[in-house]
Amino acid sequence: MHPDLPRAGEQELELRSRALALLQECDPLAKAAAARALLAGRDALALDTTATLQPAGPLPGRPERPVLLPALRVPQRSMASPEGRAALLHAIAHIEFNAINLALDALWRFPGLPEAYYRDWLQVAGEEALHFTLLRKHLVSLGHDYGDFPAHDGLWIMTERTAHDPIARMALVPRTLEARGLDATPPLQRKFAGAGDARAVEILGIILRDEIGHVAIGNHWYRWLCERDGLDPVALYPELAARYEAPRPRPPFNLAARAAAGFSAEELAYLGE
Repeated sequence: MHPDLPRAGEQELELRSRALALLQECDPLAKAAAARALLAGRDALALDTTATLQPAGPLPGRPERPVLLPALRVPQRSMASPEGRAALLHAIAHIEFNAINLALDALWRFPGLPEAYYRDWLQVAGEEALHFTLLRKHLVSLGHDYGDFPAHDGLWIMTERTAHDPIARMALVPRTLEARGLDATPPLQRKFAGAGDARAVEILGIILRDEIGHVAIGNHWYRWLCERDGLDPVALYPELAARYEAPRPRPPFNLAARAAAGFSAEELAYLGE
């Protein structure tokens, strides 16, 4: 299946249904290309915010490779070797591939939200697809491809845990797991700079810029949902983190990026507690 947008004269497609179809796509290159096409063609898509959708198969669609291992069993390689640098690039590409799936899942799964919610997550899906495409192309230039190294499934596990609750999803995926990327990216850039890989540094700069926006989207909709339901977003967050066993953010923190992504001073202070 290659889920392209419709050609002229074909039946108009609905955005959330299309996102679910893309989520079930197994080919990572087809999924990334179609997610970018979906964003580019967003004005041609209808949007049904009320439909309750059902997947036709298991989620998410995955390629046979990479082999998925528990996080602690994924081998750690030194950046001193070209193989180690490629393995680290592969790990980042795997995160970005998973991020496409996370955005598509947020887009289709939760009915009854404002149109802007679905448009925001379409934007995220398209940008995550660009990130994966850039990383995969650079990985190929180093003699490897996506799937050549083992990976883990930590991001999707939290997606499954929060499948029934959009407040928990916004709190613990974009605002927790994806926000960790804001902290991790500058040290990664320094590692690649030390290895003489200017292109990796450049790609990571693009990713950091966009991820600030993605975390900001998570912050916005978490607070919107809390306000809708009469909940205190600051007091609720540690309850959700404990209930769903979310990982505690670890320093060093990129406080400037987190502030730009919309975390309040009170929330930033929580990181140091």
